[in-house]
Amino acid sequence: MSILRSRPVLRWLVPAAAGVAVIGGGAVVGTFAAEAEPSLPPRTAAQLLVDLQTSQLEGLSGTVVQRADLGLPPLVGLIPGNDLTTLLTGTHTLRVWYSGPDRQRVALVDTLGQQDVIRNGRDVWTWESRSNTARHRTLGEAKDAGRATPEATPSLPATPQEAADLALGAIDPSTQVSVGRSATVAGRDAYELVLQPRDRDSLVHQLRIAIDAKQHVPLRFEVLAKGSDQPAFEMAFTQVDYRRPDADQFAFNPPPGVTVAEETAERPTGGRPAHAAPGRDPQVRTVGEGWTTVLIARLGAAPGGKPSGDASDANVSKLLGGLPAVSGEWGNGRLLTGKLFSVLLTDDGRVLAGAVTPERLYQVARG
Repeated sequence: MSILRSRPVLRWLVPAAAGVAVIGGGAVVGTFAAEAEPSLPPRTAAQLLVDLQTSQLEGLSGTVVQRADLGLPPLVGLIPGNDLTTLLTGTHTLRVWYSGPDRQRVALVDTLGQQDVIRNGRDVWTWESRSNTARHRTLGEAKDAGRATPEATPSLPATPQEAADLALGAIDPSTQVSVGRSATVAGRDAYELVLQPRDRDSLVHQLRIAIDAKQHVPLRFEVLAKGSDQPAFEMAFTQVDYRRPDADQFAFNPPPGVTVAEETAERPTGGRPAHAAPGRDPQVRTVGEGWTTVLIARLGAAPGGKPSGDASDANVSKLLGGLPAVSGEWGNGRLLTGKLFSVLLTDDGRVLAGAVTPERLYQVARG
């Protein structure tokens, strides 16, 4: 279980950002600027973990920049309207505000507009400037009060804090934990906590988390793939302010002409959908633990099957047709690989995916 699971004060950004779909554009920035390494008192990895677990935060606002370079084939454009493909590439900028567990706001800054998710008490609003549409939901039961929004969990973390929480949840005997070099992030001195998988089947070389030396808040999160000294995925505060934001930041005032849709507060039981699905859906399961976990799902039709005729299916077929054909004792299929993950689509309708080598997928598929 994540070391931060019992203190949700900083975990609000995950569900809060779930309604913000990253759809292209974003800020154009280079590699996060390196600053002089500050001189800080020595701290052990255990002390840094305690710092993360015991930190207190009353308020925060700032700008977060996220960049991904996963070595993917040209997916964008093959599946129109698929926000995931743009989230996995390029650079994106978000503005964030936090004022306790019941007041949060995340705004995606896009070259063509803005998208916001705002929680103010029991009210949750999402707004898209390009379509000038908004959704409103009122949280009901007390058990919902600690959750930022009723939206689904995003495919990728939205802030360094969320990314760090996911990483810390992976700490087990298969993980080597150490202290890296100190750094300056968003003008703040920070320690660096380094997580490194011991399993050779993992494609992850290291996770690096820069932690504010005074506030103990993750300021930067980097994932390095094996064989590379540059992050394949990184996100960092470029500006951060620990003062409590004004209450006006969490008041949603619908723009003129906005279309508002009211939604119910129903939500799946038992925690986060993305994590619970394998246990509830007989078509989805996991094999293994920790860094080399493999997700297995069964599709309704084999990858080589005939499309139903719409543009989406045609684009998917085009994408699959461009992937390398692979085969083995497990059968035949197609392989999609990036710097940090592998996906195997078999001709018998299975999808196997993980932050692992293709050989690990073949091993699981054979079993």
